[in-house]
Amino acid sequence: MKRLFIGLVILLVGCKGNSQEKPVSEETAYSVKKTDTQWRKELSDLQYYVLRKAGTEPAGSSELLNNKKKGVYVCAACGTELFMSEHKYDSGSGWPSFDREIKGNVAFDVDYKIGYKRTEEHCAVCGGHLGHVFNDGPRETTGQRHCINGAALKFIPSEK
Repeated sequence: MKRLFIGLVILLVGCKGNSQEKPVSEETAYSVKKTDTQWRKELSDLQYYVLRKAGTEPAGSSELLNNKKKGVYVCAACGTELFMSEHKYDSGSGWPSFDREIKGNVAFDVDYKIGYKRTEEHCAVCGGHLGHVFNDGPRETTGQRHCINGAALKFIPSEK
């Protein structure tokens, strides 16, 4: 019984440890690096919370959620092109969703912040947290749903 109790304590502590809460680190090798002070100065409070602290904006709050214009979605922190408008779709989740990323511009990691394994997405250039990717997207395309915080994005419309 004592071993079971000790095992449960280790499991619970392990699942809640700081090692799984990985805000973007200054030591990570990204080509765009700034101090925390610089990011705070350049980003809005919400953008800073989402991009630098891996936060989540409230569902349905992004003005980009219902955007149907043609163009490209770029990282709000560094301007890297991340998603094309033709790959955006209405997932009903409350966040802008895409069935694919621009290859090489989005990096992936695993997080356990809510108690189970999820694939986290971040900008491959500055490390900004974007959201998560799930395997419940459109079956007729990639089957993926890149569920992205609108605060992590800026939209650049096409010129035509």
